[in-house]
Amino acid sequence: MSTPNLTHWQERVDLAAAFRWTARLKMHEGVANHFSLAVNDDGTRFLMNPNQMHFSRIKASDMLEINANDPSTLKGPDAPDPTAWGLHGGLHRACKHARCAMHVHSIHATVLASLADSRLPPIDQNCATFFNRYIVDESYGGLAFEDEGKRCAALFKDPKQKVMIMGNHGVLIIGATVAETFNRLYYFERAAETYIRALQTGQPLRILPNDIAEKTAQELESYPEQDTRHLAELKAILDEEGSNYAS
Repeated sequence: MSTPNLTHWQERVDLAAAFRWTARLKMHEGVANHFSLAVNDDGTRFLMNPNQMHFSRIKASDMLEINANDPSTLKGPDAPDPTAWGLHGGLHRACKHARCAMHVHSIHATVLASLADSRLPPIDQNCATFFNRYIVDESYGGLAFEDEGKRCAALFKDPKQKVMIMGNHGVLIIGATVAETFNRLYYFERAAETYIRALQTGQPLRILPNDIAEKTAQELESYPEQDTRHLAELKAILDEEGSNYAS
């Protein structure tokens, strides 16, 4: 189904499904955290979740359409969360390759971000997925209002690096589509969990050689349709359950 007066309907549906599944995996932060998706060529118009709505209730029709170049957005009746505006507005203005952005404080990614050394060593296939493909932000400056969002956006200089481990904060994942970005978010949390649980054993880690880790990362990047099939299956489950996410 679609709603006649709303544009970018399929994008809204995909984003709503990502919110619902993030809540189901308990990777959400109640009514905080935000996802966004650019809907114009230069990325300055984007869809985003409404202010203070729980991820488990968000529907396609609930998405706000935001103009990153219009500061009066925060004064409107449907104003987004100020930190969402700061982080995602700054990102979409500065990083044209960041079509979709997902920011969460998921448990294991945030534990990793809380360590003095927040790097993710390639100890298994999921961890190797992110070899040389993340940034560690070591300069947390408080809530992600506009200046902090601008600072974070400036760190995404290398298009190959699509994960920011936000020191003392959480994780920010970018991608070209909702499916790609959610898939990356899902596997980063899985990788972080594996690493944190491995550390908890107190045993030495079996770390892959750099060449094998890079080879694995490249192979996974080119693996056909895994991200689109992943999201399609999640939507199929939601549909079978009678979820109203696509309304």
